[in-house]
Amino acid sequence: MGTKVRGLALPMLFLGGALGLQSGIVVAGEEAKGSGAHWGYEGETGPANWGKMGFPACAEGKNQSPIDINAAAEVTLDPIRFDYKPAPLQVVNNGHTIQFNLPPGSTITIGGKSFTLAQFHFHGGSEHTVKGKGFPMELHLVHKAEDGELAVVGILLAAAESESAPVGHGAAANPTLERVFGALPAMAGLTLTSDQQIDPAALLPHDRAYFHYKGSLTTPPCSEGVNWFVMGEPVTITRKQLLHYASVFDNNARPPQPLHSRNLYHGGKGGAAAAGH
Repeated sequence: MGTKVRGLALPMLFLGGALGLQSGIVVAGEEAKGSGAHWGYEGETGPANWGKMGFPACAEGKNQSPIDINAAAEVTLDPIRFDYKPAPLQVVNNGHTIQFNLPPGSTITIGGKSFTLAQFHFHGGSEHTVKGKGFPMELHLVHKAEDGELAVVGILLAAAESESAPVGHGAAANPTLERVFGALPAMAGLTLTSDQQIDPAALLPHDRAYFHYKGSLTTPPCSEGVNWFVMGEPVTITRKQLLHYASVFDNNARPPQPLHSRNLYHGGKGGAAAAGH
């Protein structure tokens, strides 16, 4: 009998197997562990009710994420310097998303300040929208500075027209995304580990121009003060990869929140070389 997660009967504890993952100890991810209430994405525990579940910032905050990206001011922004290193991954289904934890060593630098990449995870569909248009998925790379300040790089994921269409950025297929989506833990609380290394830099688009605004975590407790950098160029994924993720999480995206009085900027230098990788 398969494991049932979000109403789907799954034949095994993880989907695929391209990473050679092994079962680890059963732990809860930071998001699940930190929430007093059992929040979710639908019905009484969905985003519209998070503020009533002990997370007041989700309802009362004026700097919430995600947002609809529209009418951004064109300005000169410092390029994001990516210094990502290949690393073995710990993959966790924390009950809210598939999260890939990384050891210290990968960083971004912007405006002279360095942030260390702690983890990346996915949302389906996208949380940010562009002029009201959503995308099938979104990737969040979460970074933390020594003083605790957070910076999240968001990448919109667009579906390929067909399975034979190029995937990833540029004209070539993206083997890193294929490996990432090749093994997704299907059971909430399951941690899987791999000796194989993945380079997070291979998940980035070629054009490094970005949208920037001040926002929040997109999950409870919806803490504000987060620096958001949403890449303007989407990365392409295959329909097979979308189906793999949807078989575990068919909806784990918070809807866009009001911009209120915040500024939204667009800039940064295009091209991977200008961005430092």
